[in-house]
Amino acid sequence: MRAMGIDPGTARCGFGIVDSQGSRLHPVTYGVIETTPDHTDAQRLVMIYDSLNRLYETYHPDIIGVEQLFFNRNVTTAIAVGQARGIILLTAQQAGITLLEFSPLQVKQGVTGYGRATKDQVIDMTMRLLNIREKIKPDDAADGLAMAIYALYSNHSQSLKRTVQL
Repeated sequence: MRAMGIDPGTARCGFGIVDSQGSRLHPVTYGVIETTPDHTDAQRLVMIYDSLNRLYETYHPDIIGVEQLFFNRNVTTAIAVGQARGIILLTAQQAGITLLEFSPLQVKQGVTGYGRATKDQVIDMTMRLLNIREKIKPDDAADGLAMAIYALYSNHSQSLKRTVQL
């Protein structure tokens, strides 16, 4: 199973792709889709759209995990994140890839065992789970990897529930 986790944003959209084979996790790739302020909002969204489609075509994820939008005190940031999420939802739907949405608390709980874990704790556990020795930079990419890990865990858990119900 291959999962792609995406940390939405219009300036930097973090992503991570992780394979699972049994209980083993293997990082495939990670990084950020970066746009610049000299582009219009529409141009930035097109750049994210095109980049995501290239990633889907190259890496063929089975599932995509994305952070749910939660109320942010900075309305401008919340709107920008919402726009990026819209592009993520659209491209996943167009590509026929199953999309799973999670709150930051769910991802922290699933990856570290503690829903109020700090960003550094999440990065550290992500590195341990994926056997990555160098610090994952930038943080947006680490968030994408953590989201991919949790998407795999969640998908596996849902599969087990369906099996038990049969």
